[in-house]
Amino acid sequence: MFVAILLFVIAGVAEIGGGYLVWLWLRESKPVWYGVVGSLVLIAYGVIPTLQMFPSFGRVYAAYGGVFVVLAVLWGWVVDKKAPDHYDWIGAAVCVAGVCIMLWAPRN
Repeated sequence: MFVAILLFVIAGVAEIGGGYLVWLWLRESKPVWYGVVGSLVLIAYGVIPTLQMFPSFGRVYAAYGGVFVVLAVLWGWVVDKKAPDHYDWIGAAVCVAGVCIMLWAPRN
């Protein structure tokens, strides 16, 4: 379980971080190398979820979506300095509950 969570977090940081670098390049007029590095990080993001041991592509990506929501809220708080409100935290908690149900519910 620890490895699964770690891989989700690494994938999320890669997706958000890579996208943020591309955003800075295109929207904030940062140098082109921001876009190049961001694009390479996004390619790595595409590979990281394949390291999960869960057999279903759809289930892995659906569960990752919940983790992404939590990481995006944290990214906005830490990097963009936009404090989440209680609705952000409630929504993130609902997403985490959904992730747990999808990945670890007993199945026949």
